[in-house]
Amino acid sequence: MTNTRGARYPVPAARVRVEDRIEKSRFIASVSRAESTADARAFIESIRSEMPDATHHCFAFVAGPPGTSRAVGSSDDGEPGGTAGRPMLSVLMNSGIGEIVVVVTRYFGGVKLGKGGLVRAYTGAVQHALRELVTMERVTMRAARVVVSYSHADAVRRAIARGGCEIVGDEFAAEVTFDVSVPDDRAQELERALRDETSGVVRIEWTAKG
Repeated sequence: MTNTRGARYPVPAARVRVEDRIEKSRFIASVSRAESTADARAFIESIRSEMPDATHHCFAFVAGPPGTSRAVGSSDDGEPGGTAGRPMLSVLMNSGIGEIVVVVTRYFGGVKLGKGGLVRAYTGAVQHALRELVTMERVTMRAARVVVSYSHADAVRRAIARGGCEIVGDEFAAEVTFDVSVPDDRAQELERALRDETSGVVRIEWTAKG
């Protein structure tokens, strides 16, 4: 059976950009969705290309569910070690938002901020951007093929609808086959409901997540 951990979580619904000015330096935070590490890297490069004259392009990303440590990355991009990328990543890891990448672009204004000042500036820029960010719910889906007799077809159809699932295809042959799109966190509940409705006389094949 399926693992429902991380089945639903917020992700960025659209890109956002904010700017802070600290001691004559400009800190421009750009945020986008990153479903994969490749998405994150592409976004980072797009910001570099957009503002090639900037002093630094520090970044952090979590290309997976909130708090995951598998598909993450960060960079100080020439700032003193540990003053930008890691603090930015810490903000993202504790934000409860998944599939997210942020680039904080700095235009140096001539006044050095010191390590503590840099940490505050970069984390503050990310926090500012997250306050402006609009999110949407990301739902991990599974595909199921449900095979039943004609006598149980209507009951199964109703159970699928009650479970918040969608029939995306059907086939009527010796038996009835429903192809169903199922939110991952409702898979166990749906399977129990189908077995209850058919007294266990049902075949359920779980396939891909997406």
